[in-house]
Amino acid sequence: MDLTRRYAGRTALITGAGSGIGAATARRLAAEGARVLVTDVDEAAARRVAAELPDAAAVRLDITDRASIDRVFRELPALHVLVNNAFVPFADDPDEHWRRQLDGTLLGAVHCSRAALPHLAAGAGAVVTVGSVNAEADFGDHAYSAAKAALGSFTRTLAGEAAALGVRVNQVNPGTVATPAWAGKETGLAALAARAYPLGRVGTPDDIAAAVAFLGSADAGWITGTTLRVDGGLLAVNRHFREILGD
Repeated sequence: MDLTRRYAGRTALITGAGSGIGAATARRLAAEGARVLVTDVDEAAARRVAAELPDAAAVRLDITDRASIDRVFRELPALHVLVNNAFVPFADDPDEHWRRQLDGTLLGAVHCSRAALPHLAAGAGAVVTVGSVNAEADFGDHAYSAAKAALGSFTRTLAGEAAALGVRVNQVNPGTVATPAWAGKETGLAALAARAYPLGRVGTPDDIAAAVAFLGSADAGWITGTTLRVDGGLLAVNRHFREILGD
């Protein structure tokens, strides 16, 4: 298969695609021939990304607003791949933060997936959700981590339901990725790269986009209900343990 045309004739909708991993995924799928719907609560950011692509449209989508989700998906002419990428950023407000994480990071993906299923079923489509290694180990922020862990469970249960419709559902769990959220924290990223990551660097948005592109493509046609770690070996290798032993 010609990877440069793997998405030819297919339409992909990406949430939170105005920057970071979502924007990189939009560029990757467009480069492989997809028509891309770049959605973000920041419509100006979505427009900037869409303007770079050969066949794309920018759409304002607030994943915390069910009416916004229903409106966008109701007006879709066709859809083959949904990428649930949007999430609520880290914050310090305890109770409100929990509500925002559950409404945005978790329920946003739930509502988008539910709205997308009728479209995806018509074209043997796929859902790919961007989770986090926070779902699998302690990296701080209880609410964010719990919401991302719930996404993993939702991916598995939705995969079971959607299989009868010919729709595959998978998830990517990134480690630390150098996105705009880390602006001004480059020293911390360098320390993480040197001390925590076996491959000696943190991730890039393109690393995650490549994994999303694979899981959404026909190359992953017999994969569903799976969570793929894209974390530079962070969870597989205990660097601190080895350092203590002098290995």
